[in-house]
Amino acid sequence: MAVINLMGRVFMPVVDDPFRLGSEMVDELRKTTPIVIVDMHAEATSEKMAIARFLDGRVSLVYGTHTHVQTADEQIFPGGTAYLSDVGMTGPMDGVIGMESDGVIERFTSAFAERFNVVKQGPKQFCAAVVSIDRDTGKAIEIKRIFLRGIA
Repeated sequence: MAVINLMGRVFMPVVDDPFRLGSEMVDELRKTTPIVIVDMHAEATSEKMAIARFLDGRVSLVYGTHTHVQTADEQIFPGGTAYLSDVGMTGPMDGVIGMESDGVIERFTSAFAERFNVVKQGPKQFCAAVVSIDRDTGKAIEIKRIFLRGIA
């Protein structure tokens, strides 16, 4: 099994082309394993879905990260690639994506950037996904989201 982390370019710092690099890495990794998992760290859902469609049938799973908010769009594409736009975050439920609200609101209302502080008290959440993959073909068989809220 292999895991690739790609970084998107939409609304993100400038990086090399994740489509070209991802394709090259997948081609190389598929020589040694049929199971390839892609973590697409990106802001835009469209870019995450585009990379999954682009790699459909060549990778087992593409899941998105970065936005901290789990999506409810898990599916398996025709080529056998499982997909979830954003797996979500594990951590504080309160605040803004797990950060203390005051600092985030200040940034939006004043345009001054300051370091955000993680909410330290209150309920937590656990976000994940479980994917069943055929070991021989690398094709996804099933994907299930896990979202537990209010964990102490």
